[in-house]
Amino acid sequence: MAPSAFHVDTVHLDQFTEGNERERAEFVRILGGSLKDTGFVKVAGHRVTPADVTGAYEAARDFFALPEEVKRRYIVPDGGGARGFTPFGQEHAKDNPVGDLKEFWHVGQELPPGHELLAIYGENLWPEAEVPGFKAHTLALYRALEACAGTLLEAIALYLGLPLRALADMIADGNSILRIIHYPALKDRYLEGGVRASAHEDINLITLLPAATGSGLQLLDRDGVWHSVDGLEGEIVADAGDMLSRHVNLRIPSTTHRVVNPDSPDAVRYSMPFFCHPRPDVLLDCPDSLRAPGEPKLFEPISAHAFLLQRLREIGLIP
Repeated sequence: MAPSAFHVDTVHLDQFTEGNERERAEFVRILGGSLKDTGFVKVAGHRVTPADVTGAYEAARDFFALPEEVKRRYIVPDGGGARGFTPFGQEHAKDNPVGDLKEFWHVGQELPPGHELLAIYGENLWPEAEVPGFKAHTLALYRALEACAGTLLEAIALYLGLPLRALADMIADGNSILRIIHYPALKDRYLEGGVRASAHEDINLITLLPAATGSGLQLLDRDGVWHSVDGLEGEIVADAGDMLSRHVNLRIPSTTHRVVNPDSPDAVRYSMPFFCHPRPDVLLDCPDSLRAPGEPKLFEPISAHAFLLQRLREIGLIP
């Protein structure tokens, strides 16, 4: 594929949720084909409101502007970054020992007291004393993105010939994460040899990315060429992760992507990827119906939780 021919398709969610049989089939075909061919797809017609996105970005700016000692009060010791604050440079790609040039905050599933998964997930932290409204804005965005992800997973299942809810049911009370990222200006914080986000594949099923505040996102196409894929305002960009790829025997490969350093040392960037994860007990194991006669499983079965821990060790978030 020549670089000039590269194209990431856009789908409109209403075509799937409200369309007739022909329109739904076309949605499924374009969505699945774009993910299979490029690893990315752009999504319009979702229910993520501009107010949710704007409110969350404003809360993020207020939080990351706090003094370092205040932000570090929200580190969860030995938590692997599952909740709260992760400092600048701590995370790195599995194949790059240099830390990424970013700091971030994690919002996870908000569960009621006594829920059986609280012991695994932990409770969310909220810097409400310093940033009033942080919880309301980020939780609203989390829930809207989770609903969007569930619909996309329904369509992906149909593309693969699986039952409608085969993938979406995996994420009910799932270990999904909204990551609120601050990429500081390079003139302020830099690590020798570091980039904003080294080339990597996401751990989870699918990732949803509301439009970031600046450019820099690139994907590696199936021919080894890098392309910029920043979404437009109001658009969500979705990509396929390792858990999905593994579960479907590479019918949809995971997407290699990165965030490159800006030309200007003054440029600051914020982004808010939603990493859609299954529940910890979900088994990543290719359904028999996806394999042709005699086709082997390319991966051994593994629980979503065990796979997550394996990958968190590789990227430096847990020892």
